[in-house]
Amino acid sequence: MKAVVYHKPKDVRVEQVPDPTIQSPTDGIVRITSTAICGSDLHIYNGFLPQPRPMVLGHEFMGVVEATGADVHRVKVGDRVVVGFSVTCGTCWFCMHAHPSHCERSNPKSYGPDGGVLEGKGGGLFGYTDLYGGHDGGQAEAARVPWIDATVRRVPDDIPDEHVLFASDILPTGWAGIEWSGLQPGETVAILGAGPVGLATAKIAWLRGAGRVIVVDLLAYRLEKARLVARAETINASVTDTVETLRAMTEGRGPDVCVDAVGMEVHRSAFEKVANVVHGQAGSITALDTCMRAVRRCGRVSVLGVYGSKYDNFPFHRHFDKGLSVKGGQSDPQSSMDAILTLLVEERLRAHDIASHTLPLEDAARAYRIFNDKLDDCVKVVLKP
Repeated sequence: MKAVVYHKPKDVRVEQVPDPTIQSPTDGIVRITSTAICGSDLHIYNGFLPQPRPMVLGHEFMGVVEATGADVHRVKVGDRVVVGFSVTCGTCWFCMHAHPSHCERSNPKSYGPDGGVLEGKGGGLFGYTDLYGGHDGGQAEAARVPWIDATVRRVPDDIPDEHVLFASDILPTGWAGIEWSGLQPGETVAILGAGPVGLATAKIAWLRGAGRVIVVDLLAYRLEKARLVARAETINASVTDTVETLRAMTEGRGPDVCVDAVGMEVHRSAFEKVANVVHGQAGSITALDTCMRAVRRCGRVSVLGVYGSKYDNFPFHRHFDKGLSVKGGQSDPQSSMDAILTLLVEERLRAHDIASHTLPLEDAARAYRIFNDKLDDCVKVVLKP
């Protein structure tokens, strides 16, 4: 079959690889009908997360079940399914406590309680390096899905792929950011980053009762997208001071909630890049620091952007002095996918308008380039096998 294979930073290729097979009685094989490139994939593409061997990328995908193991009971051949990005056994302590991204069984080589940079990692993720289980991903014509009963959700046959595909990742991630924040009706939410996760978070914020939603980005075309598809007020951080502008918009206090939907691959100066090398850091915590500066005293910060190393000069003084609540991490998609799919099916939520490009799988290398380099007003790419 054809698949998108990572070889080294900035080098992904569409290649022929062996078809996936049933390896465990709880496995299923999904023939993929739609998949997408996530901002998190770019962390691998750009070398921020190490991957020493070739592997199939992709953790946002859906399709039709083609085969199941003997111990699969909830899902049957022919079912149309969306695959959550985390590989979840469904029966360990963390899965039973609604934290499937921390599954104790899906990352046997690298899992542990420590949460280190290269060891003691969380549960398995599709297509997201050997550190997270080494599971081949879904940017392919087919994929093996371990514990398919727990990992996927069925979707109706009469709904287009694009209307439900993002229940695999960006919608559950945005859902988590708002859930973690404890958003109260009428509160103001500021979101750093007008990429797919930022836009998904803005949509969820409105559904959960936000009074105002403000999106911050450096690029005018992404801010236009935020105004168009998420009804957000916007701030262009390339022409105005983000923190001062947010304070001016909120009677000097700052927003009630700030969401970091950028992570470590924030725009950096040449000096910051040199400092990264000196301190052994990947990227920067500038976006997180901006959130902690901007949010009001006793406010809440949700961190959805990925951070892959430890960082000097973490602004704990702001956390303490302002009395902030900060929560972040991998979201737990299987914990919110049912609610999200209900909203999508009932058309109370729409996400297909986040996608800007739909391309054939064969064009994946070009798709990665335009998404990574922000060419052609690219916000989100859907790939069709």
